[in-house]
Amino acid sequence: MSEPVLVALRGASYAYEDGPAVLSGLDFEVRAGRALALLGRNGSGKTTLMRLLSGGLRPHSGQLTVEDRPVRYDRRGLTLLRTTVQLVVQDPDDQLFAASVFQDVSFGPLNLGLPDTEVRARVDEALTALDISALAERPTHLLSYGQRKRTAIAGAVAMRPRVLILDEPTAGLDPDGQERLIATLDGLRASGTTVVMATHDVDLALRWADDAALLTPSGAVTGPAEATLARTDLLEQAGLRLPWGIAVAGLLRAQGLLTSPAPGPRTAEELAATTSGHSAPPVPADN
Repeated sequence: MSEPVLVALRGASYAYEDGPAVLSGLDFEVRAGRALALLGRNGSGKTTLMRLLSGGLRPHSGQLTVEDRPVRYDRRGLTLLRTTVQLVVQDPDDQLFAASVFQDVSFGPLNLGLPDTEVRARVDEALTALDISALAERPTHLLSYGQRKRTAIAGAVAMRPRVLILDEPTAGLDPDGQERLIATLDGLRASGTTVVMATHDVDLALRWADDAALLTPSGAVTGPAEATLARTDLLEQAGLRLPWGIAVAGLLRAQGLLTSPAPGPRTAEELAATTSGHSAPPVPADN
């Protein structure tokens, strides 16, 4: 990959008090412009990794860097980090606390000491990006679950981070809500934000991500999503199943309906397009 590394952990280890090491000697990179899906079984260290990347936790050994510069864990260093990396946790109720949507989204920019005009511009920009401008004055306790998710993400977007890390952003959303959120994330990517998504959904990871990172007991393995998510050895170590699209692609290639260099379908719509014009194989007659 030729894209520059924005944020990286080098030889990072972390253990919670009186517990075993959650991560040990971990090397992990987030590259500019690459949509990255982070996957692994429960307890594999995904949440710890995300909090290390965003400065919520400090590695016991190893180093966090931003563009190859070590992060300083004083007030100035952490403020700089949080203008580069923002983490949105899985449950929006753990992140929302202000009386209204506008107040909640404005909290981060206000803490940066920005003038009121700049704060308002950032909030308006974030609300527009998340398609919730109409909710600006809505009390946060009257929001639906999907609206709360979007508000939490808008609060991070208002900081204008270069890297946005999302913990299970589609969890709890209905199919329409998931599609709308994915479209929103695609819009953020198009505007220059690098997005990292932790998810258990291998099908979503295959469909959405450029790269996939699998957390296994031996460390993190990162590579192009389709190739990485086709490795059954790694999937087994990470406690994951083979994505639907990769399984289908194998069947299509076996039937001669897909050539090896061509990428496999990632959605039902892509499968329909791939197989259009091909008749089903004949069913043998009973003897």
